Amino acid sequence: MSEEPKVTTTDAGIPAASDEHSLTVGPDGPILLQDHYLVQKMAQFNRERVPERVVHAKGGGAHGFFEVTDDVTSFCRADFLRPGKRTEMLARFSTVAGELGSADSNRDPRGFALKFYTEQGNYDMVGNNTPVFFIRDPQKFQDFIHSQKRRADSHTRDNNMQWDFWTLSPESAHQVTILMGDRGIPKSWRHMNGYSSHTYLWENAGGEKHWVKYHFHTDQGIEFYTAAEGQAMAAEDPDCHLRDLYQTIKRGDQPSWTLLVQLMPFEEAADYRFNPFDVTKVWPHADYPLRQVGRMVLDRNPDNYFAEIEQSAFEPANMVAGIGPSPDKMLLGRLFSYPDTHRHRIGSNYLQLPVNRPKVEVNSYNRDGAMRYSNPKDPVYAPNSYGGPKADPSAAEPSWYAAGGEIVRAAYTQRRDDDDFGQPGTLYRQVLDEGGRQRMVTNIAGHANQGTEPQVLARVIDYWTKVDPDLGARVARATSSGNGQQPGGPAASLTEAAAPSGQR
Repeated sequence: MSEEPKVTTTDAGIPAASDEHSLTVGPDGPILLQDHYLVQKMAQFNRERVPERVVHAKGGGAHGFFEVTDDVTSFCRADFLRPGKRTEMLARFSTVAGELGSADSNRDPRGFALKFYTEQGNYDMVGNNTPVFFIRDPQKFQDFIHSQKRRADSHTRDNNMQWDFWTLSPESAHQVTILMGDRGIPKSWRHMNGYSSHTYLWENAGGEKHWVKYHFHTDQGIEFYTAAEGQAMAAEDPDCHLRDLYQTIKRGDQPSWTLLVQLMPFEEAADYRFNPFDVTKVWPHADYPLRQVGRMVLDRNPDNYFAEIEQSAFEPANMVAGIGPSPDKMLLGRLFSYPDTHRHRIGSNYLQLPVNRPKVEVNSYNRDGAMRYSNPKDPVYAPNSYGGPKADPSAAEPSWYAAGGEIVRAAYTQRRDDDDFGQPGTLYRQVLDEGGRQRMVTNIAGHANQGTEPQVLARVIDYWTKVDPDLGARVARATSSGNGQQPGGPAASLTEAAAPSGQR
């Protein structure tokens, strides 16, 4: 324990400059493709498992439509957001850390991935049933997932690994607080909200820009399982969420969600009290109230699960005219990571599969490769003199970046309220009732009491004390460090780890 740790290297043996920060233009600037260490980590990570998804392996989904009910054209020029517009779509829900055979009722964030087949091409959104995330820089994503998966020696899950990573990464506190609360085990996919988590950029026809966060509120109401109920359901019906969605739609019920958005004027992001692109934080509704947009309805089950759900591919880089990315570093990393893992998992021509193919004509100079269904006709290069397709400069995504800044590996520039424990503390004190707070304590203790080593358990107590002193004291009393329940007791029912949104 007293020895100095070895220096992290690339797979070529070259010392790495940072395990936590991507290479950006200034602390708040874009991530650079020249960050070969980040690209190596992401590309290697995306190829770790074949053919199961690296994360979000267990899931289900259905077809449906999105219908715009309110006018937001003054904020966004995207055609599918015109009032009254109805767009065909696909939704996939998932647990995150478990493998294909894992139980649906394990404590875990739920993936909430959507594909809109718009008349301007596919628009994909990947999110979770939580509005925040565990980390804020993609340099840490692979390491985080590894801490939630299986050990290299015993090939078993290890709660000590999870708490070791979480307590050494204080930015995780907000997401872990939600995870250990009631919403950590939804009763079904129908009874949970969905969030974009990331911030995106909207632009209207006049060029005016707003930052936007998406909230899909379930029309069925929020319902959840307690830890004991989740454990019982894992034994009784490990496919309970998959079965529930399929049977609900089959009997004619159509689950639905109302889309609301938060909108921030473009200029306000520069001096807001905390970094609004930090995915570990939420925007207070008092500052940016929810505005209704439309309604998502699922009305048709897949005819072939493998073809329509298992081979579905969602990628946040698919954005239609009027919508663009933000300086959220996790989002920027995912723009590369998702399509890269799809090419590995499904094949280089995954977008030609029926479930992924857009409903509009595709004019591309890409060609050949495994399982290619259709190739472009001559000419097969650009520019050319023979009538081939040409790019349209007006299709450029909205721009947010102002050039300048030193190339660095650093955290976001610190702002006044950029602490990691303030928002989870508010959630514990002001959002949860006493019953919810007590269930959270029980959930934390049940998880932390399973094999967590003493030095890590001490950090667990400190971690929750920083969220709220009362919470820390209650966790201390409930864990083995405070003469509470010992490892292996009834509270140790949280057998599955949490993990972040990854490649869908």
